[in-house]
Amino acid sequence: QVQLVESGGGLVQPGGSLKLSCVASGRIFSNDAMGWYRQAPGKQRELVAVITSGGTTRYGGSAKGRFTISRDDAENTVYLQMNSLTPEDTAVYSCNSWEGDKWYYSPQYWGQGTLVTVSS
Repeated sequence: QVQLVESGGGLVQPGGSLKLSCVASGRIFSNDAMGWYRQAPGKQRELVAVITSGGTTRYGGSAKGRFTISRDDAENTVYLQMNSLTPEDTAVYSCNSWEGDKWYYSPQYWGQGTLVTVSS
C-alpha cells in the first residue's frame, strides 16, 4: 500500500520559516516526480513545487524565490523549505507523487496533508 506521510506543519509568524517533510512508502519513488500542492480555505488547490527524479524543479508563482523543494531518495523523503512566509501561505499542504515523472498530469498518490498557519 502506497503511503505519503507529511510532517512539519504548524503555526509560524509572518516572515518566518518552516520545513515540511514527506516520507513515502509502498513503492520505489526514485523514478517518480514528487511534489507539494496546497489548498487554502475557500480557494482552489494549487501546485506549489515539483521535483523530478533527475532533480529538476518547478515552482508555482507564489513559491518562486521563497520555497525550495528537495528530495532524498535513499530515505524516500521529499522536503519543502518555506521562507519569508506570509498569511497568504496559510493552507493545507499535501505531498504528491507522479509515476514516471509525469507531473503535468494529476498525481497518482496523495498524502493526508499538513496544516500551515501563518499568523501573528
